[in-house]
Amino acid sequence: MSNGSTRKHTALPKAQILVEALPWLTRHHGRTVVIKFGGNAMVNEDLKAAFAQDVVFLHHAGLRPVVVHGGGPQISAALDKHGIVSEFKAGLRVTTEDAMDVVRMVLAGQVQRELVGLLNQHGPLAVGLTGEDAHTITAIKHTPEIDGEPVDIGRVGEITDIDTGAIEALLADGRIPVVSSIARSQDDHHVYNVNADTAAAALAAALGAETLMVLTDVEGLYEDWPNSDEVISRLTASQLEKLLPDLSAGMVPKMEGCLHAVRNGVTTARVIDGRVQHSILLEIFTDEGIGTMVVPDEKPDEQQKQGKS
Repeated sequence: MSNGSTRKHTALPKAQILVEALPWLTRHHGRTVVIKFGGNAMVNEDLKAAFAQDVVFLHHAGLRPVVVHGGGPQISAALDKHGIVSEFKAGLRVTTEDAMDVVRMVLAGQVQRELVGLLNQHGPLAVGLTGEDAHTITAIKHTPEIDGEPVDIGRVGEITDIDTGAIEALLADGRIPVVSSIARSQDDHHVYNVNADTAAAALAAALGAETLMVLTDVEGLYEDWPNSDEVISRLTASQLEKLLPDLSAGMVPKMEGCLHAVRNGVTTARVIDGRVQHSILLEIFTDEGIGTMVVPDEKPDEQQKQGKS
């Protein structure tokens, strides 16, 4: 086979892939997408690099990505190093004053810095902030109940307010905001540790984002786990609400976040497999779509329209 025809064969699929992306590029242009970075994608070097490429690609494709991150594994490691015991109650990390200092140091000083550095290998794009900056995220103390009894879990916050001013200013300036899930306190001079899934959902709603994407270490929401590994590819807010009581503990804040987002103006919320390289691009720019997509409930007038068509 001559060189020319080999070249033709290898180049054509690339062109087809780019063309397949065209309607999605058109649809998403100028839209804000909030991406919750977590799980394996956060610790595996290759996945981290691919994540940074994806986010920068979205930026250059005319979308406005905002990255939100927590740092469970990194926080646990740092607490161990400082001789502070990690304890979980009601699925949340008990956060003492000492632990909170470590959480803040790890999230803002380690995880966020690394992510900003990876993104900025591609240009002067990423700017890191925490929920403390410019009142971006405000919280009050979260007191969960176990068996009907309130339990004190320390400096864990419940989000009460979002101010998107700083993020909007960065987006308008062509930057990629990278937000650590720490909140300022509404009523004292401390800070709170907030769940990063919850923070991402609250920011997506407040920013009027087109899409919330949550990276996880599973393929999506399973139809009938553990009996089946069939992934539900699309469900409405009401369908999701019915499933919530039966979900595994780790999945609850992610799916509650998706539910909050689509009930508050976000067009789609997706849980995608962060163990797949470039899963973000696959999800946004191809027809295949991976993971589970949550959409708002149809309004009665939309159902009528569909009935007529």
